[in-house]
Amino acid sequence: MLSPADLKTRIRQGQHRGHTTGFAPGLVQGNVVILPAQFADEFSLYCQRNPKPCPLLARSEAGDPRLSMLGTDIDIRCDVPRYRVFRDGLLVDEPSDISDLWRGDLVTFVLGCSFAFEEALQADGLEVRHISLRRNVSMYRTMIETVPAGRFRGPMVVTMRPFKPADAIRAIQITSRYPQVHGAPIHFGDPAAIGIADIARPEFGDPVPIAPGEVPVFWACGVTSQIAIEAARPDFCITHAPGCMLITDLSNSRLSVI
Repeated sequence: MLSPADLKTRIRQGQHRGHTTGFAPGLVQGNVVILPAQFADEFSLYCQRNPKPCPLLARSEAGDPRLSMLGTDIDIRCDVPRYRVFRDGLLVDEPSDISDLWRGDLVTFVLGCSFAFEEALQADGLEVRHISLRRNVSMYRTMIETVPAGRFRGPMVVTMRPFKPADAIRAIQITSRYPQVHGAPIHFGDPAAIGIADIARPEFGDPVPIAPGEVPVFWACGVTSQIAIEAARPDFCITHAPGCMLITDLSNSRLSVI
């Protein structure tokens, strides 16, 4: 396993373009949304109205690619393994560096990510299946609608982790201590109850097997913001690719409310 410093170097150099789940233990990872300033206040309000899927950790000044509140040497233009570039709400590219796309009116938002509480689950002896299998977490669109804010709206996206019922209860207790990274689950049990037609076919990430006697447990996910971007259709927007997160210098322990 690479050290966090080595992983950050490889990401900046374009040598690691994959997911970051299970990497950089101890450090907070974040979802990234970069929007023109004219959309920034509207998106900020969307985050305020939907704190479960979009818990806001940081917002930059327009045109500033540095995020000093999250780390001493973060450059949002090259410190995400893989980005997604949207034009008029449509995905057009997935580069590993956005320096040539950077503009003076761009505002960066960093949202909490559930990868932060996975370390706490493992520390309590719970298996996090996608990490054991070296896969990206499974992510699904649901029929749960978020609260609109101007042009931003749409259904919630969730991540899934399977547990035995007793372990699921413990997972709920543990993750409830981390509201800045989605907190407690929003559902467990029947996927169809939240609009997931086929648990074996996630819209984002990798499929993760559910063993006999286990139940799927679902947490709100920051990829919800990308669905809202598709609805808002800004002329230009950049996000992280699902599972390919920004690694900060913040300690996961700082996010616990207990």
